Amino acid sequence: MRRDKKKLPLLENIEITAVAAEGKALARVDDKVVFVPYVVPGDVVDLQVKRKKHSFMEAVAVGFHKLSEDREEPFCEHFGVCGGCKWQCLKYDEQLRWKQQQIVDNLTRIGHIELPEVSPILGSVKTREYRNKLEFGFSCKRWMTEEEIADGDREIKERNAVGFHIAGAFDKILDIDRCWLMDDVQNRIRNEIRRYAIEHGLSFYDLKQNVGLLRSMMVRNSNTGELMVVMQFRIESEEERRSVMALMEHVADEFPEITSLLYVDNHKCNDTIGDQPVCVFRGTDHIYEEMEGLRFKVGPKSFYQTNTDQAYNLYCVARDFAGLTGDELVYDLYTGTGTIANFVSRGARRVIGIEYVPEAIEDAKVNSGLNGIDNTLFFAGDMKDILNRGFIEQYGRPDVIITDPPRAGMHQDVIDTILFASPSRIVYVSCNPATQARDLQLLDGSYRVVKVQPVDMFPHTQHVENVVLLERRE
Repeated sequence: MRRDKKKLPLLENIEITAVAAEGKALARVDDKVVFVPYVVPGDVVDLQVKRKKHSFMEAVAVGFHKLSEDREEPFCEHFGVCGGCKWQCLKYDEQLRWKQQQIVDNLTRIGHIELPEVSPILGSVKTREYRNKLEFGFSCKRWMTEEEIADGDREIKERNAVGFHIAGAFDKILDIDRCWLMDDVQNRIRNEIRRYAIEHGLSFYDLKQNVGLLRSMMVRNSNTGELMVVMQFRIESEEERRSVMALMEHVADEFPEITSLLYVDNHKCNDTIGDQPVCVFRGTDHIYEEMEGLRFKVGPKSFYQTNTDQAYNLYCVARDFAGLTGDELVYDLYTGTGTIANFVSRGARRVIGIEYVPEAIEDAKVNSGLNGIDNTLFFAGDMKDILNRGFIEQYGRPDVIITDPPRAGMHQDVIDTILFASPSRIVYVSCNPATQARDLQLLDGSYRVVKVQPVDMFPHTQHVENVVLLERRE
């Protein structure tokens, strides 16, 4: 006979005391940490426990006794369901304070290294519409809200959706009416495509079955005023191809501001387009971003920092920390499309960029040529395989290394090679302070941290960038 699970408790009049990982806040009850989403420090709430472990619990707020003075009214209608922008309910200056604390906590508790005073975080001037890129998925299985499910008498007529994937439900899409992360043009384009597709009976994708015509869309804008839209389809017949062409024509006519209208016919089980040909329907196959007079070509597969204004501030910090005089050999590790390498090249004798993705390295070379930069050299391949002692001996010991690794941080082999290269300065740009702290600890025997500068690239989220300057111990 099946036993019923033990009923989880309701915790009453609990004060939220701090911000935790993954955009959640926390409270402490009977020596246990309780993680709670969509509340802020200072709230006093009733909590329904959803998961209980030996040392922690997870809960949701089901009643509020007191609202924190640091609480802000969320401005997005999708807040709390979408799963993004989890800190909309927290005042922005408080978001910055907690992000600053996150940097300090990670570097001290994980890195266990001596730190200088951490510089005040550089906040984003724009806290809405700050992104230059958004991606949306299509689905024939729209995410149903709790209210819709509870209302059993209500007939659900429309299950097609275009919007964001729901965390933990990979095949479900939350239908988005208005997103505040980017210029409103993306809302108008997305909503018109949805309207047209439903009116004309175009099929929305079923991720589990890998069927359906409309798969995804990406919208990209730039500070040069250009606009790119990439539509992704799964085309099975000539009739569907004609439907795609009609849709693309409609989009082009309705939105003449689109300067790069592209599409992909993808029959894979995932939406990545790195290995897929991209077709130009109207306009060019790229747009441009500008930074200090430099122009950067951005294609549908290119990586470019998604907060253009803050990317400039981030790169200025990295360049300032590098302390270039014009005579240095600089290695730019995880160079991407060479944005940092090209940005600092004017102050260096030579810059060598290394990146895993071959297409990104081709973009880096194009961007150097586009800007008349002739003192850069780029290599494609796995960092731990390319950056070795033989490479250092062939191309020279760097005076400065700038490294901007992915969230996982640097491989041990890469750190070992950096220590062998023994540059005077290392500028470590990170999107994950925890793995940055781990790597700094590995470098600590030979290098000391002399500057720390957090940068907020993503308001209303828990994410934060951090730039650290290390100098070689003598």
